[in-house]
Amino acid sequence: MSEEAFKEVDVNTVKSLLEDGYEIVDVREDWEWKKGHIPGAKHVVLSSILGNPHGQSFRDKTIFQCAVGERSAVASEMAVALGVRDVINFRGGFQAWKAAGLPVEEDQKA
Repeated sequence: MSEEAFKEVDVNTVKSLLEDGYEIVDVREDWEWKKGHIPGAKHVVLSSILGNPHGQSFRDKTIFQCAVGERSAVASEMAVALGVRDVINFRGGFQAWKAAGLPVEEDQKA
């Protein structure tokens, strides 16, 4: 029996995985999301994942991201427990994305 777990990757690997069709889920709070997020990211606050895990729908090949990689690790662990395959935690999170000079979208409805 193989033990399923999530992988932790850096910003360069995340960029490559997104180009290969992975979905990215941002688990930060609404106020953080509105200040800027990775283009194309799906926004699902961590508390809603923890409060209703079976009410979430994550596909295989999902990257979880927060500000630095701590909250997204919790979300990644939950996704694995729910049977999602090929789960990635973005170590460094949004801070690493911004520091790398990669594109950021802002919520204009702030």
